[in-house]
Amino acid sequence: MTAPPQTTAPVPARPLRLTLVPALHPPLTGPAVALVDPTTPPPRPAYRPGPRPAPEGLRSRQPDLFGPAWSVRADLPDPRAAGRLLFTTVLEALAGRRPLSQVQRLTAPGVHAALGAGRRPAWCSGGTAPVLLGPVHVCEPVDGVAEVSAVARRAGRAHAVAARLEGVDGRWRCTALSIG
Repeated sequence: MTAPPQTTAPVPARPLRLTLVPALHPPLTGPAVALVDPTTPPPRPAYRPGPRPAPEGLRSRQPDLFGPAWSVRADLPDPRAAGRLLFTTVLEALAGRRPLSQVQRLTAPGVHAALGAGRRPAWCSGGTAPVLLGPVHVCEPVDGVAEVSAVARRAGRAHAVAARLEGVDGRWRCTALSIG
């Protein structure tokens, strides 16, 4: 035999009750407390490349015609495309597939000199397998500055490439380059 089904009566809902809890700390009634030590210097502002000062003799004659002009992000093209072009050009130049002089327009003078004078990574210059460049990742820490990175593959091995791009005269220029 089976037992008859049990019916349960709905439990009446109790009304909500609001209870005020006293504060754990007394309210501040005294003078304001300084949270910053006045003897500590304020933090340095974020790095932002500014216009380079011209030498005194040139500044007095024609101040606006000399030296590079820093560009803001709105005046610059897509950093992802610029990074891909830079990485492709540099890796092909290091592999001997194009002249190193083609890298000069994309890089600062110091970076170009280091590429020409420095030793080339063995994975770039040796072998005949093509260099495949993965997706380019972009980080823009400051207006007018982009840090780009990618993974280059050759003969089944992966290598990191990274660069810092700064906006100068309406285009991206590589000021630091790392090839791992």
